[in-house]
Formats: sequence, structure tokens, C-alpha cells
Amino acid sequence: MAEPPRTSSRTDEPPRTLVGGVEVDVPNSIPAIRAALDVTRRVEFDKAINAAGVGEIHAVMRHWMLEAVPDPEADAILARLARDEAERRGPA
Repeated sequence: MAEPPRTSSRTDEPPRTLVGGVEVDVPNSIPAIRAALDVTRRVEFDKAINAAGVGEIHAVMRHWMLEAVPDPEADAILARLARDEAERRGPA
């Protein structure tokens, strides 16, 4: 999965993280996160943001900031783990 975002000393620059050894921008506002998500995930994001209280909003934002950054390596690992689990469980 993507690493936690590193903060910049400049306030006008978005945080950055490494994905596949390449540094990428991490969306860090509600509109930027929404724009980076596909339609299905956008609906889930909207529900999570709208349900978050003042004490939870930072954690919800951090979670979705990383969800919005594509990470093909992590996706491949999760897909492999899901296949392995399905094989262990056998036919439904």
C-alpha cells in the first residue's frame, strides 16, 4: 500500500508519497479526494465524510487521501490474497 503522506514545509504544495518508487501527489482536500476516486468509491467517500464528526474528520480524511492514490503493487497483492482465500474456502 502507499506510504503515509509526507508533509511539505510549503503550505501550497500537496503532500507526497511513494508509489512503485515514484513520488506522487496525495490529494488533501475533499474536492481533490473526490475527483481522484472512481464513481463507486466516491459514493463511499461521501458517506464517510458526511458521517464523520469533528473528532473523526482528520482520520477519515487521512484514510481517504491514501485510498485516492492508485497503487498497482498493493492492488496486485490484495487480489492475490483474495484468490488465495477463495481457493482455501473451496467452491461455494
